[in-house]
Formats: sequence, C-alpha cells, structure tokens
Amino acid sequence: MQKLIASLFLLLIVNCASAGWVDTVVIRSQAMKKDIRCVVIQPATVPPATGWPVVYLLHGYSGNYSNWIQKVPALSTYADKYGLMIVCPDGDYSSWYFDSPVDSSMRYETYIASEVPAYIESHYSVVPDKKGRAITGLSMGGHGGLFLGIRHADFFGACGSMSGGVDLNSSRTRFDVSKRIGDTVRYAANWDNYSVLHVVEKMEKGTPRMIIDCGTEDFFYDINHHLHEKMVKLKIPHDYIERPGKHDWNYWANAVQYQLLFFSNYFRGG
Repeated sequence: MQKLIASLFLLLIVNCASAGWVDTVVIRSQAMKKDIRCVVIQPATVPPATGWPVVYLLHGYSGNYSNWIQKVPALSTYADKYGLMIVCPDGDYSSWYFDSPVDSSMRYETYIASEVPAYIESHYSVVPDKKGRAITGLSMGGHGGLFLGIRHADFFGACGSMSGGVDLNSSRTRFDVSKRIGDTVRYAANWDNYSVLHVVEKMEKGTPRMIIDCGTEDFFYDINHHLHEKMVKLKIPHDYIERPGKHDWNYWANAVQYQLLFFSNYFRGG
C-alpha cells in the first residue's frame, strides 16, 4: 500500500510539473478608468535568461478573459510544450478590439496593444521586444488578432486568427458592430477602415508574420477565404489553413495548437 501511495504521489508530481502555472490578475486600464481581469499562463519551468515570448490570446464575442482556459485547459500544457507565456485579456462583451470612433468609453485597442503588455512586461520575465510578441484569437478575437497585429506591426512580430470575423460589413446587423463603429449611413467609411479585409491593403508586406485558420462549415468561412485570396493577390506572405469544422470550441481547441506551433517557430527564428 505504501509503495502504491508513493507511486501515485510521484505521478501527481510529474503531471503537475508538465503543466504551466495559471494565474488571474487585474490590470488597470487608465484609458477606460477601470480594472479588468486577465488570465496569465506561464510555463512551470525556469524562464530563459531572455525571458518567455508571449502570445496574447483573445476571446470571441460575448466571451471573457476566462473562456480560453475553461474551454481548453490543455493550454497550461501547451505553455510548457512550446516554451511560451499565454495571456488571455478581457475584451469586453463586444469591443471588437479597437478604440471605438463613436464611443469614447471603449478603448480596447489601447488596452490590449499597450496597457496589457506594459503590465505583463513589468511583472513577468518575458521578451520585451516584437520578436517575442504575438497576438491571435477566435471569432471577434480573430479579427482583433489580425487588426491589432497589422496596425501595431512595430510592436507585434506575428499575429493570427481562428474563425475570424475579418470583414465587419458581413455583420452589419449582428454582434453589436454598429454600436462600436456607427451606422452604415453616417459612418460608412468606418466599416471599411476598421475591417481587416481592407486594413491589409495598407500594411507593409512581410510584417508581421501571419496565420489564418477557418473551418469550411463556419459562417465566417467565405470572408476568410476571400481575405486569403486577396492577400495572395497583394503578395502578402501568410499561412492559411482551412479544413472541416464549424464555429465552435471543438474547432478552436484544435486550431490553437497550430497557432502556438506557428508562433513558437517564429520566436525561435523559423
């Protein structure tokens, strides 16, 4: 019996050692004058002298900071496997991850691309350079990952999207988009200016490194495929994945592994 207990105890230690540490922190947004929760997943091992590279992982519409770790608890294992920190900030119910041009209380581009990284880099041992930063997400967060990665290419070295709502014009009556950028009559230009599908036209070729992934049964599939074709035409390098799958957690739990591998290779200079 004592040998059995000792064996189980050893197994528990080994299993714990193979998964990263998961913390929930509160990060102050000076831009929005409020405290916002954030999940931080770091490898259980000692960080390298240069610090951990960081992947900022964004949730979708109606979600929150805890969605990713609750739905995909294996993220703590992936942090160890790929040798990186995963940060899951809160993007509100429907921020779409930009500073709203019609609602001054919504400043989530400033928060995600500036305030959250500033906190992470002052409290953890991480790489304080674009070569150690990547950003991605699902659905609304997929749009956010590409939008912020492209607009802040001097800050993020790589970006991605899973099932991203990459053309806001496809959601004119859905997902609170009009609340964030205004109606299509008075604020018509906003619908293109804040859509990844059009933002790519102004990006510098080759920066940042990009990966786009969407299931063929996803209601955002057509706009993702259109974005891919447009980027090919514009000669913008990117990895593009499409395979059977819907707009659901079964797909994203699998897709996030491809994204983390892609970013891990980028961080290693691949």
